[in-house]
Amino acid sequence: MAMGMRRTVIVASVVALAGCATVTTPTKGDPFESYNRTMFTINDKVDQYAFKPVAQGYVWAVPEPVRNSVTNFFSNIGDVYIAANNLLQLKIADGVSDIMRVAINTLFGVGGLFDVATIAKLPKHSGDFGLTLGHYGVPSGPYVVLPLLGPSTVRDSTGLVVDYFGNPLTYVSPDSVSWALYGVNLINVRANLLGATDVLADAALDKYSFVRNAYLQRRQYLITGGDDSMPDYGEAPLPNYGETDGAAAAEGASTTVVPVAPASGAAAPRPASGPAGTVPGNQYVPPSGFPSFRLR
Repeated sequence: MAMGMRRTVIVASVVALAGCATVTTPTKGDPFESYNRTMFTINDKVDQYAFKPVAQGYVWAVPEPVRNSVTNFFSNIGDVYIAANNLLQLKIADGVSDIMRVAINTLFGVGGLFDVATIAKLPKHSGDFGLTLGHYGVPSGPYVVLPLLGPSTVRDSTGLVVDYFGNPLTYVSPDSVSWALYGVNLINVRANLLGATDVLADAALDKYSFVRNAYLQRRQYLITGGDDSMPDYGEAPLPNYGETDGAAAAEGASTTVVPVAPASGAAAPRPASGPAGTVPGNQYVPPSGFPSFRLR
């Protein structure tokens, strides 16, 4: 374990030093792209050598029904601060529905291990303080990739502080139990994203642009409720890093996630939750002082 962590630190350090080249043509709306790409690569390497292997071992060792119950348990806890944010946004019906979800799943779902509320036609919502700020017109600010936390914006990064204090796990005592719960949640959610990781690796010409566009479009969709057309964040060509071979061929390509216009009378398609590395909606916020992934 110690050897594996040492190798991860070395790899991350090498990548950080090698990845600090300035992006020649930063994408419009992404002024921190040079830093963001470096941090994205570091996060990706840490995930590749640390988190992904642990998640794969978790899937191998833990039966699927148990994993589903773990997911339901933390989802039920998340509904508490989702309800709070929906009420702050004056979405009274959604907030009351979220409170009912918590009550039903806690009482009849054995402490949230079973999702009885969904069977009772109470839908799962998304909510965090970044979305609440966006609901009241606070601009997102530039896109930024946080160390280990992943995709964010200036607005959403500010919301993380409130999300931390709004997460019931923050108040679990003793601290060792709180850390254990956060750790189980981290491993479980990463395990749930294993399939998305493979799809992203196979489908994306430029993983950074794909994740950025998916994250920003998803957040915009959640704020507007699908009433607005989702913006196109990828009009600019991929940046030129000064390479003369394969990169030149890729220049001008676009990996934008652009929604297809629905046929007349059809409902607008709901965008996907995004690939691994982007977890829209709820935030995973660890005990103070310890950075981690943004997880549902």
